[in-house]
Amino acid sequence: MNKIVDARGLSCPQPVILTKKAMDEGRYDSLITIVDQTAALENVSKLAEKEGYRVAVEEKGDEYHISMSRDESLIDVDISMPREVAVLITSRWFGQGEEELGKVLMKSFLYTLSEMTSQLSHIIFMNSAVFLTTEGSEVKEILTGIAEDGVEILSCGTCLDFYNLKDKLAVGTVTNMFTAMDIIAGANRNITI
Repeated sequence: MNKIVDARGLSCPQPVILTKKAMDEGRYDSLITIVDQTAALENVSKLAEKEGYRVAVEEKGDEYHISMSRDESLIDVDISMPREVAVLITSRWFGQGEEELGKVLMKSFLYTLSEMTSQLSHIIFMNSAVFLTTEGSEVKEILTGIAEDGVEILSCGTCLDFYNLKDKLAVGTVTNMFTAMDIIAGANRNITI
């Protein structure tokens, strides 16, 4: 049995949520999600791969048809010690108050995180925090080192678009609100700043 999810005209994270609901119903041999935004294409494809689906994309005019078929061999099983902490950063500066102090504190915070990467699973950047993961960031080297240690660095696609930074992402990958909340809800511990 096949299922078609029509997510044309829907913004993040709706295409991912609708696709995930169809996946969770579990009664379809294959799914096709139709989207008309590249961010939705990327996010639905990432979800499908994470959930153990083979993905094929067909571009039809301004639309993308994402065909997904379940393949249990693609599910990534990690038997290593779990990384327990997900960090959500929502501003380019740490805390409220003076901007200059906030910049210093953010750099110190990220440096401190770089010393505890064995406990971290993800660092998610939302709102103006996406300036930290893009070209010209004063903390790019710190974040690159954190990513090299196996911590997934994720930046909100909607936020990157809002600030016209999508083409300037320098560290990590693009995510969406659904995936970010799924990561935070699944982590044993969270830090939000």
